[in-house]
Amino acid sequence: MLTYLFIIALLAMVATKLWLASRQIRHVTAHRHAVPARFTETITLDSHQRAADYTVARTRLAMAEIVVGAALLVVLTLLGLLQWLNMTITGWLGHGFAAQLVLIAAVAVITSLVDLPFDYYRQFVIEERFGFNRMTRALFLGDLAKSIGLGVALGLPLLAAVLWLMGRAGALWWVWAWVVWVAFNSLVLVLYPTVIAPLFNKFKPLDDASLRARIEALMARCGFAAKGLFVMDGSRRSAHGNAYFTGFGAAKRIVFFDTLLARLSGDEIEAVLAHELGHFKRKHVLKRLVVTFLISLVLLALLGWLVQHVWFYTQLGVRPSMAGGNDALALILFFLVLPVFVFFVSPLGSLSSRKHEFEADAFAAGQTRAEDLVSALVKLYQDNASTLTPDPLYTAFYYSHPPASQRIDRLLAHA
Repeated sequence: MLTYLFIIALLAMVATKLWLASRQIRHVTAHRHAVPARFTETITLDSHQRAADYTVARTRLAMAEIVVGAALLVVLTLLGLLQWLNMTITGWLGHGFAAQLVLIAAVAVITSLVDLPFDYYRQFVIEERFGFNRMTRALFLGDLAKSIGLGVALGLPLLAAVLWLMGRAGALWWVWAWVVWVAFNSLVLVLYPTVIAPLFNKFKPLDDASLRARIEALMARCGFAAKGLFVMDGSRRSAHGNAYFTGFGAAKRIVFFDTLLARLSGDEIEAVLAHELGHFKRKHVLKRLVVTFLISLVLLALLGWLVQHVWFYTQLGVRPSMAGGNDALALILFFLVLPVFVFFVSPLGSLSSRKHEFEADAFAAGQTRAEDLVSALVKLYQDNASTLTPDPLYTAFYYSHPPASQRIDRLLAHA
């Protein structure tokens, strides 16, 4: 039964994703030849068409990724690649702890190698074509090496702890694994600003005294305490601009891309930051963390039930060993097939995210001039080549931020 459910769900997911992508391409292309009326005074036709072409190019690449990803999933599961890897590795190393870690690493390497050409094409063909790429191939490979190193340094101990709990902590191993997962994510939140992010980018204190003064005044009005204001060398990799706050507790810091500071006025920068602080004041980050942790608890409980049933393995293309040592197989299978079964509820996450964006915009409009945030957003839409005419259904499924026209209409209502 699970085999048939998996095939049906996979086909439905792939068909829906391709249908949504084709809708996005058709909708954006159909509106390519005229700037929406609201933006005729701020966005040129050339910029609008560039955004449309950029969106279409990225969506077409995403369609290829969908097909290849689905094919790889079938090869790993129903066509037996995971079973072959498991038999080969256990033939070399036995059914012990080391073999399980190697199996997970092997699957991670395979999926990463399949993703790598898409990442390369996205960066050095699409981003290059539209003038966004600032990354050299040496930097691309350096980032890849650092990511692998981080994956080993952080992911390997986490996996080892979970596998140990699966084998030693009894039927309720998933409760203890959840505790480890929560602790791990909390640690990463603390380490990210000062340890992880500086591995990839350089951060320097914001040295514009007048801008710093107005930002500190805004932070004081909002009751936000941060360890510092920093500028990140985003231009080293991309022409895209952004701002964010990161960290947890006393380790919070505010970060501006240098590309953002170069493009926006002081009023606009203050408005963008007020939006980011709106997420803090409305406790969006905390709410998302709580929801994420609760969902992970439910999923681990489900996995704890599934690992007890042989059909979970056999109907997804693998044969569990009677000698034990199947915990890695269970983890791999679960996280390979889970996206297939949860895809159709994913729009709920997008809807919640868009709601949070509206709330953060409303907060920003109360702390700064709404018109300043509108003008900043228009510049960012133009500079980042964000389409002004996305397909509504595609937006409902995927967009974490509201479409430009909806967002600006809401903001101007606060003006």
